[in-house]
Amino acid sequence: MDLHVAKTGSLHGEGTKDNPFLTIQQAADIAEAGDTVIVHEGVYHEWVRPQNGGSSETKRITYMAAPGEHAEITGADVVKNWEKVKDTVYKTVIPNEVFGSYNPYSTVIGGDWWCGPFDYDVHTGEVYINGESTYEASSIEDLYSDVKRKEYVYDPGCKGAPLPHPEKTLYRWIAEVDDDTTTIFVNFRDIDPAAAEVKINVRPLVFYPNKTGLDFITVKGFELSCAATWYAPPTGDQCGLIGPHWAKKWIIEDCDIHDSKCSAVSLGKEASTGNNLCTRTNRKPGYTYQMEAVFKARNIGWSKERIGSHIVRNNKIHDCGQNGVVGHLGCVFSEVYNNEIYNIAQKDEWYGYEVAAIKFHVAIDVQIHDNYIHDCSRGSWMDWQAQGVHIYRNIYENNLEDIMVEVSHGPYLIENNILTSKKSLENASQGGAFVHNLILGGMIWWNSPDRGTPYHLPHSTEVLGVVPVYKCDDRFYQNIFVKPDDSDAPGSLPENIGTSCYNGCPASYEEYIQRLVDEGHGDLERFHRVPQAAYINNNVYLNGAGHYDREENFFEGVTVAPQIIHKEDGLYLKITIPEGAFKSLKTEKIGTHNLEMTRLSEEGYENPDGSPMIIETDLLQAPIGAVPVPGPLQALKEGENLIKIR
Repeated sequence: MDLHVAKTGSLHGEGTKDNPFLTIQQAADIAEAGDTVIVHEGVYHEWVRPQNGGSSETKRITYMAAPGEHAEITGADVVKNWEKVKDTVYKTVIPNEVFGSYNPYSTVIGGDWWCGPFDYDVHTGEVYINGESTYEASSIEDLYSDVKRKEYVYDPGCKGAPLPHPEKTLYRWIAEVDDDTTTIFVNFRDIDPAAAEVKINVRPLVFYPNKTGLDFITVKGFELSCAATWYAPPTGDQCGLIGPHWAKKWIIEDCDIHDSKCSAVSLGKEASTGNNLCTRTNRKPGYTYQMEAVFKARNIGWSKERIGSHIVRNNKIHDCGQNGVVGHLGCVFSEVYNNEIYNIAQKDEWYGYEVAAIKFHVAIDVQIHDNYIHDCSRGSWMDWQAQGVHIYRNIYENNLEDIMVEVSHGPYLIENNILTSKKSLENASQGGAFVHNLILGGMIWWNSPDRGTPYHLPHSTEVLGVVPVYKCDDRFYQNIFVKPDDSDAPGSLPENIGTSCYNGCPASYEEYIQRLVDEGHGDLERFHRVPQAAYINNNVYLNGAGHYDREENFFEGVTVAPQIIHKEDGLYLKITIPEGAFKSLKTEKIGTHNLEMTRLSEEGYENPDGSPMIIETDLLQAPIGAVPVPGPLQALKEGENLIKIR
């Protein structure tokens, strides 16, 4: 059945095309498996909370914008009654009943793995002037300040803290909340509030069930905007502007999702498995509570049959404070593809560890491909238990860091990507394979012997064991590494450029075992002393990028700095490949048959269904022949290249 919603509808409507509902929630209250909710042109100021889910792939509940019509669902409301206080500062007074039980202007952002600021509070509220979010002032004095950007103080232990940005005029706000009212002060500077569109966050979420277990829901074609979301660490109640709230097989597609105070799309955990217990109690470290969450999730039915397998595709996701897509546990078996994700965590009002365009914990058999991720903090951060993850055919540009994999045991496969940021990779894991990538920055490389993390039976949420990260057990085949120049791109250049950081590692599993035997008798302590094997061959190293000292076939040379060029019809890669770079290598197709099984998780590089895998296509889905060209584009040739990549 089709249910219609329109701004011309009625609270007493029947949901028909001729007598539509006025609100989407009216349809969400009654929609059942197989129904389609068609939302017509207009702006809907709602938090949509579906009450039912679909029953199968063929009996979904679909929420969609009417074809050819623009439907926006927003958590913000327009405010017009601004009263001048002094100079360019105005105020508005709002009754607290407008916000209900959740007032964004008294709700402080924070939680486990929060990095600050600590000397004043940052809230989930927001003020938007002409569609652009503004900055919360730290005090009334700061509200009146002419300082264009305040330098905030963060926890010095927080890796990847934000960088200073070019100076810009800041439109600031601050709120005072008492028992009855919320007063919001805004310094409009050169803007006349009477002539501007001014909105404030009112609702915490936009499309998010208030109960778990609603499966098979599709959300298609909307603009989804402006939510007062709270911080979403892996040990918290991971909300997003939109998300399934612990269910399976949602599809979120063809949407423009933006201006979530924290996270845009959440595929993450719910509150019963732990909600910021480290911050609230200080009884145990966050690491311990995160470990507990895994086993608590198993006790409430965390499995492929009940959780995950979501699809997030063909969306624009942008201008959010923490994440474009986030998920712990609930993201398993999901696919995120063909999205453009940008301007994530770029305001630098606050910072926490859990910040990235895509931040997943326990990403079992997750596929991330064909995305364009740019102008973000981190691009893709796979944290804890990345097993069976496949990251391929993505373009990363102008991020603080492109890809990070942390305290995982593999297998994880990163292939046919273009990584252009100064920090291209951060590898704090073992059991990874990097194949056919163009890597234009450096790698941060470290182990984590004091944090044992789980690994699983292949293609399952069933935990098989818990071990620390020793480093190595990694594979690098047929990549192109280019040491960048000292450009104006964000960040500093890591020390490791190429694969020379693996020098001293055994070159085969057999050699690794022999070194263990040579250590003599013993148990755990032998494994701490012997580095794991590195499987590295047939890579190209340019402009001083260093190679692994046991690599048999490689090429070293010099090139002009590669560029991504933005044209009206898309993105182009400009790169010059030195003469002889490809002819000197002995490349071959890469797949299950020649990627060594991971040592600790003992799982092969294979498809999510367990079948053998082979890399058959490049970044542009062109076929890879029997003698592949290194890098992500089979059209690359020795000499000058200008290739459209998106």
